[in-house]
Amino acid sequence: MLYFDHNASGPLSTAARLAWLEAQERFPANPSSLHRAGQRAEAALDAARGSLAAQLGCNEASLVWTSGATEAASAVFGHLAEQAQPGAEVWLSAVEHPCVLESAERAFAGRVRRLPVCGAGVLHPEALDVALAGGRPAAVAVMAASNETGVLQPWEAVQAWCRAAGVPFVCDATQWIGRLPAGGLGGCDFLFGSGHKCGGPVGTGFLSVGVRPFRLRPLLCGGPQEEGRRAGTQNVAGAAAFAAAVADCADRFAGIPERLEWRGRFEEVVSRALPGTRVLGAGAERLWNTVAFLPPGLADCRQRWVVRLDAAGVAASSGSACASGREQPSHVLEAMGVARAAADRVLRLSAGWETGWTEWEEVARRLGEIYARLGGREPEKQA
Repeated sequence: MLYFDHNASGPLSTAARLAWLEAQERFPANPSSLHRAGQRAEAALDAARGSLAAQLGCNEASLVWTSGATEAASAVFGHLAEQAQPGAEVWLSAVEHPCVLESAERAFAGRVRRLPVCGAGVLHPEALDVALAGGRPAAVAVMAASNETGVLQPWEAVQAWCRAAGVPFVCDATQWIGRLPAGGLGGCDFLFGSGHKCGGPVGTGFLSVGVRPFRLRPLLCGGPQEEGRRAGTQNVAGAAAFAAAVADCADRFAGIPERLEWRGRFEEVVSRALPGTRVLGAGAERLWNTVAFLPPGLADCRQRWVVRLDAAGVAASSGSACASGREQPSHVLEAMGVARAAADRVLRLSAGWETGWTEWEEVARRLGEIYARLGGREPEKQA
């Protein structure tokens, strides 16, 4: 099986696996315990915190270990809603991940404004100035990179706008971390991510609460772990493995230009093999590992591309794994102007650091075979 669904979840990297096993063996105690074994576990947890903070460029005291981005998003918007002025809105880009959209809707019921994006899926900072005519928001949330298309958002410009306006900035960096240098992201007021997207373990994530850390309204109640910002016994092995995975990815960043070339070559090959294919986000800056495209329709409309590709031995996605079971089309595709009738044809391929050009080339070959075997036709005009 050729695995091209790393944006949903990736395999545990060798570095993360070794770090996890070592931590499980050497630091089995509760890091909140006062005995020596507990203190050694706490030291290991803090070492992982320091390693991740160095990659993000933030104060290690600002990092809170979580179970992942979903928990972090829920904590952030719950905290912001408690601090917000009555009636204040929260602004989100129209292409945010469901964990951000749903958390914001729950905490700010009826007070969520979605900022429009262009056809490539990019938010233009000017949209913030336009929205400001309706009043100052309680916060602005814009992701660093799209999980569905790989499109990079102008988070630095949005961060600067928020700082000048005195508005908290929330950034979901889940897809960015481990794929691009993350040093500047540590300056965000709220930043979060998940380990399993970049070679770390499932069930481990982080939340950064700014360069100057402050108290956070805890989502989980119980003991005073994480400086009272998140209750529950910390996952020492998970934190160590996550930090090791991020550091391992950073050692591979020199290979990004070559992988961008592979992505471009793949798109050229597929566009020739599948006439009428539309690459989503084309022309915008995108992650090197992600290609989301709208292939032509098949003569047999009952055949779905993602199912046929799976039968051909390629694990791909039709969009966000967290929302792919829903009947309604992706809100990201709708925001980008993809017609509903065409949305279920979209394919997303997302590679990992171990994926080579031969794997990309083989996927392109299998796509061409499927198209030829099942009988292609031109895509609908509204696509």
